[in-house]
Amino acid sequence: MNDHLFHRCFRPTRTMMAHHSTSYYNSLCTTGVYRILSLLCSLFILVVGASSCETKNPPKKEYTTWSSYLGDPGRNHYSTLSQITPENVKDLKLAWTYDAPDFGQMQMNPIIVDSILYGVSAALRAFALNAATGEEIWRFGDSLQEAGASSRGVSYWEKDDDRRILYVAGPNLYALNALTGQPITSFGDDGSIDLRSGMPKSAQDKFVSSNTPGTVFEDQIIMPLRLSESAGAAPGDLMSFNVLTGELEWKFHTIPHPGELGYDTWEDENAYRNEIVGAANNWAGMTVDEERDILYVPTGSAAPDFYGGVRKGSNLFTNCLLALDANTGKYLWHFQFTHHDIWDRDLPAPPNLLMVERNGKSIPVVAQVTKQGYVYVFDRITGNPLFDIEEIPVPQSVLEGEETWPTQPFPVRPKPFARQSTELTEDDVSPFAKNPDSLRQILLNADKRIYAPPNLDPVLLLPGYDGAAEWGGAAVDPEKGILYVNANEMAWFLQMKENDAPSPDMPLGERVYQNYCATCHQPDRTGLVASGYPSLIGLEKSKSQDEVAQIITQGNGMMTGFPALPQNEKQSLIRFLLDQEDRQSEDKQEVIEEIGVSGSSSVLYKHAGYHKFLDSNGLPAISPPWGTLHAINLNTGEYIWSVPFGNTPELGDEGVGTGTENYGGPVVTENGLLFIAATRDGNFRAFDKYTGEVLWEYQLPAPAFATPAMYEVDGKQYIALACGGEKLGTKKGNQIMAFTLDGE
Repeated sequence: MNDHLFHRCFRPTRTMMAHHSTSYYNSLCTTGVYRILSLLCSLFILVVGASSCETKNPPKKEYTTWSSYLGDPGRNHYSTLSQITPENVKDLKLAWTYDAPDFGQMQMNPIIVDSILYGVSAALRAFALNAATGEEIWRFGDSLQEAGASSRGVSYWEKDDDRRILYVAGPNLYALNALTGQPITSFGDDGSIDLRSGMPKSAQDKFVSSNTPGTVFEDQIIMPLRLSESAGAAPGDLMSFNVLTGELEWKFHTIPHPGELGYDTWEDENAYRNEIVGAANNWAGMTVDEERDILYVPTGSAAPDFYGGVRKGSNLFTNCLLALDANTGKYLWHFQFTHHDIWDRDLPAPPNLLMVERNGKSIPVVAQVTKQGYVYVFDRITGNPLFDIEEIPVPQSVLEGEETWPTQPFPVRPKPFARQSTELTEDDVSPFAKNPDSLRQILLNADKRIYAPPNLDPVLLLPGYDGAAEWGGAAVDPEKGILYVNANEMAWFLQMKENDAPSPDMPLGERVYQNYCATCHQPDRTGLVASGYPSLIGLEKSKSQDEVAQIITQGNGMMTGFPALPQNEKQSLIRFLLDQEDRQSEDKQEVIEEIGVSGSSSVLYKHAGYHKFLDSNGLPAISPPWGTLHAINLNTGEYIWSVPFGNTPELGDEGVGTGTENYGGPVVTENGLLFIAATRDGNFRAFDKYTGEVLWEYQLPAPAFATPAMYEVDGKQYIALACGGEKLGTKKGNQIMAFTLDGE
């Protein structure tokens, strides 16, 4: 029986195992035929052995190229190139630099194909460089006028002499000739498609973009989507487009439609077309098992993000790892990591594909890291977890209209790779804080329960909103079953407030600001700089009306855009932000009733903003380490090593070994190295992957909040990364840098 026949036969039983519940299984087996097929398949498994995917000597793959995001379709951040070794890594030197035309945050992981390096600048210009010299070959996007939303890179496809780069700017997916950078006019409309073209009519004027490269499978590209997290977000449908034409190939509804699996997990039977509910999107990217034609998709939470009273139920397929047939988008199995998410616990990175040993046999698994600091490991074919997962009762909400799900799933192994809020006591105040007594009192009184529901009083969230794991993801040694992951240990506060409509006596621009902007930038426009939300006071000194209008429409950095904002509200908001007179203040009552669905009376509460738990110096208020790096043996679920990751420059010598917040992932080599930048101290480091010892470090011109890429040109091994800085209050940069043993 081939893989796909087995998948289709075995689907109900896999679903049952993935859920640890027969309710989903029963929802599938609604016909006698399906029940008979299920019984036959179960009998087949008992006869031939339940682990059909086990093989004694699976073929060993070569990881010598970096032509896909994060290295390969398995997103493993792994290389078998061996010229750079633990013994000579100390001799690594700068080979070349490329000065991009734009300064600012670059989360981009370069890809390299046939000695050409492809990437994206801070202002979303795609470029191609000679991977051996850094010389620019072509650049695209100078005329796009896109705001500076970050991009994590591009995708590559080829067939015969047709070679294409695919990347997103704004809502548009572009197909470019990989050798010239010119749009391929036969793709979509003269070289691009609007990602909303595959979405329902209700999404056509909503914010839709993509930060993460699409997953290429044969002649398809399956696209991650970045959407609003507020009420009124577009639905997070998974969409596959034809690489040649741009036409929609298939679609999977992550908010199920009537008759689809999971539809009954939404109490509102119209959730799939509700103008308030949306998202459930994949934004972090996907992984594909090309041998088995299985696509693995980690999904995010539903919108509105922190109040679920308008979306009661467990809310499939939010916060899930979905396994789909990559050819058709047909459902195979899933696991939900957070039921009815009201904590923003969306899955932050694509999963990893690797082999682990069990009972002397090698088993193909998929491993998913989470914001909570857990690693979940599943059989790739069945969805069966390799380590037990327990459904444990969690605290229940007291907010009006909210119904917290009664339990949440916790893996027995591995243990979390970041501290949990329940571990903190009043003694866990930072030893560097100058206001320890007040911080100690906050820790003593804070609600530190895991999955403590959002409330009008603050909840201490650790790991925080950005997670322990984040979009940089994990690296693995795919043959030895070892996972390497860096983690943040930053505590944040989670708090709600009543969703009162702005006063009708306010000028229109201020009312629009309070409705859409105040949560992040604060009601008085002072921002939350330490949390990444700048002050908007004095904006008129740095931005023109056109620039502000562009950011409002298209978004910028972490901010999503508001393309559906009515023109009169948009213009009034611009005047308010630039401290100009609001000339549109008449007809106040009529206009306020038109201000967005986030002001709807059905959404009783909204998020009170993103506040880090900091001391009076602006440093983390809890004790170090504030960033860590780990090696975890997924054959056993045990840790090999854990070390602090990064230094705190503000503390001088005392800051060495404190760890720092970090964004961007590692690269691991077969011969014993782990390379990673990511820290706010701006160092690029090489570790011994067996011990966690630092073997080499290099001070970058600006921090690299991005994952490196390893490749070879003309027999010489390189490692390259993007140094954009800006995040976490660091200085801006604009350089792509490559290192090799010979240097410049």
